[in-house]
Amino acid sequence: MSASVQIGEKSVGTGDPVYVIAEIGINHNGDVELAKKLIEIAADAGADAVKFQKRTPEIAVPKDQRNVMRDTPWGRMTYLDYKYKVEFEDEQYAEIDLHCAKHGVQWFASPWDVPSVEFLEKFDVVTHKVASASVTDVELLRALRETGKPVILSTGMSTLEEIDAAVEILGTDKLVVLHATSTYPLPPEEANLRTIETLSERYGVPVGYSGHERGLQISLAAVALGAVAVERHVTLDRTMWGSDHAASLEPEGFRHLVRDIRILQTAMGDGVKRVFEGELAPRARLRRVG
Repeated sequence: MSASVQIGEKSVGTGDPVYVIAEIGINHNGDVELAKKLIEIAADAGADAVKFQKRTPEIAVPKDQRNVMRDTPWGRMTYLDYKYKVEFEDEQYAEIDLHCAKHGVQWFASPWDVPSVEFLEKFDVVTHKVASASVTDVELLRALRETGKPVILSTGMSTLEEIDAAVEILGTDKLVVLHATSTYPLPPEEANLRTIETLSERYGVPVGYSGHERGLQISLAAVALGAVAVERHVTLDRTMWGSDHAASLEPEGFRHLVRDIRILQTAMGDGVKRVFEGELAPRARLRRVG
């Protein structure tokens, strides 16, 4: 059994409460007030943390994509300009930091480049998340290791050999790995949830699940299979403009997810067969022999 990893005041590992992450990502569409509403939804549902994405667009956007034109709520613009539109800077993250503290929920982000790591460190975030797209970014991984913070590593779109190399750089003493499949939305046949056990056995670290499916069933099954953390995108409305909204949970769905995770983890028990107190009266009434 892998040791737990301490993320702020939360312990993440087998036997600990499932660490529930509400992935806000860029579902705020560049509006800090919308981000605050999503923080409130996550906190009210009982999530442990909210997660954002932090980029330095001129570094993170591939050169061949920068001048691609895109229709956006702000009009037609280049992909690079669009990425700047949805990027928060110091002022917005200062508001986010205060709002999360007010509502008793942790926050962190997926930095997509080294300057973004340095930016997030100014806010002393409790952990850093490696997005699936960044698993092979050696420079970024080394910068994250140097922070000394716990790291959450998503493994979508990655081979075991690529994950091996990332784990070698990050180390395993403060590492949580998330099984993920980077299809948006995720079809059930690509969920491959038994990989949770594969990753746990291979790396000996706490393993969770980052889901992009519609509905709750797959995320709940992940918990039943041993996932110690669950990350799901949250949105006000799945029909909103943006790349991640369709694979997100709306407020009621997210509340149901957290509720059902807590019920399911309680129901899993400890595996020791016993006669429970609630069985004593039926046993006395119904058992004829013994």
